[in-house]
Amino acid sequence: MSPETLISQPNLETNPSVFDPAEFDAAVMTTYGRFPLALERGQGCRVWDTEGRAYLDFVAGIATCTLGHAHPAMVKAVTEQIQKLHHVSNLYYIPEQGALAQWLVDHSCADRVFFCNSGAEANEGAIKLARKYAHTVLNIDDPVILTAHASFHGRTLATITATGQPKYQKNFDPLVPGFAYVPFNDIDALKAAIAQLDGGEKRRVAAILLEPLQGEGGVRPGDVSYFHAVRQICDDLGILLILDEVQVGMGRSGKLWGYENLGIEPDIFTSAKGLGGGIPIGATLCKSSCNIFQPGDHASTYGGNPFACGVALTVCQTLEQDNLLANAAQRGEQLRQGLEAIATQYPNLIAEVRGWGLINGLELSAETEMTAIEIVKAAMAAGLLLVPAGPKVVRFVPPLIVTESEVDEALATISKAIAQLSA
Repeated sequence: MSPETLISQPNLETNPSVFDPAEFDAAVMTTYGRFPLALERGQGCRVWDTEGRAYLDFVAGIATCTLGHAHPAMVKAVTEQIQKLHHVSNLYYIPEQGALAQWLVDHSCADRVFFCNSGAEANEGAIKLARKYAHTVLNIDDPVILTAHASFHGRTLATITATGQPKYQKNFDPLVPGFAYVPFNDIDALKAAIAQLDGGEKRRVAAILLEPLQGEGGVRPGDVSYFHAVRQICDDLGILLILDEVQVGMGRSGKLWGYENLGIEPDIFTSAKGLGGGIPIGATLCKSSCNIFQPGDHASTYGGNPFACGVALTVCQTLEQDNLLANAAQRGEQLRQGLEAIATQYPNLIAEVRGWGLINGLELSAETEMTAIEIVKAAMAAGLLLVPAGPKVVRFVPPLIVTESEVDEALATISKAIAQLSA
């Protein structure tokens, strides 16, 4: 049964749950500015709130629900694995972990995989791996990792330091040393930063950490020429190129990995979000040339357990079997063409439409007072869930199973919302 069939014939509860936001707020830390919406179920590309209202979901848990909601393959995998074995320590061999690692190695440039629970943890693993490589291979005493302005790499202390956005770092100092920032897609600035950092008695630059496409930074794709130049710099200096594929990876770009859009290969890259389709899992992947972790160097209690890996492997296999990379590319092109048509109607409001596959951004003009959050709220009121990527960019990241008719529906809804706001 296809996800579309499941949507057309939903098996849903008829009595909506009673939900009290005040009770929620009394117990949960206010680390999120939440919309006044409580979601309780979903099927395919649709979700329902506690009042029984349906929404077309173009957020997908922020680029996470690869197969949408309640996908039959995931339901089967979750059910079978939880009945079999859900968690054991990494002190023992875990067959499901090995099978998932082998799939990832077979379908990427990586030779080895370390599993954890999230994108931030995957990036932490990459940072630790790069630092050990700096000390033990490059003989760098005080290593620096270069990252980009407007990047986003996670919420731990090391990854918010790696994140080139001061708003995420405010009030969390002292930050972790060993990071410096350069403009994204600016090769001259990168060369100048390396020259400055390595211009003293000892070299310092150990690695360059970039997103192939900046997600939280406004859905900004990397330039092919820039990334080719970065790869060459890393080769010439013997330093590591690390790519954060947490948001753009696992097929969201229309290719399995974002780096495939750029024609280069990283030494290390990270994955999470879409890897588990909504089941928490992260991965740090590397080539054999920098596979230098030894027992005791790094670990994760839950990382790579049978449950997470068994479900993630099903997500990977479904991506392949259902040809979802092609669907992401086709539906993404349809979405961008539709958004560009809307943009031509509002030349003073919309500055640009950009993206890869099914990660796309609608950027508002700097001159307009309208904000992304206003459009997101108007679309939500009309039954479409979207998410901002900064104050002026509306992000579209639906499940990779999204259909042609659902993209058309989303375009009609966002057009209506913009028209109402512009009236």
